[in-house]
Amino acid sequence: FQEYGIWLSEQLHDKRHKALYIKLAKEKPRLRLEKARVFAIDYNTKSVNRGRLFMWKLSESEKEKKSKSS
Repeated sequence: FQEYGIWLSEQLHDKRHKALYIKLAKEKPRLRLEKARVFAIDYNTKSVNRGRLFMWKLSESEKEKKSKSS
């Protein structure tokens, strides 16, 4: 989990929040994290830090999961 979380923080250019990404890697399914990572990296923006986009997409996928299970 630690290795993936650190790698994720490097990919998203958000090294300040390594602990958050390690925690997410431990608690969330890897497929959901990968989908959010790909979205954040491919998104066309001037900002180098993709952490906010990643967290937004991750929360959106959580909402989708809850609405499908209801």
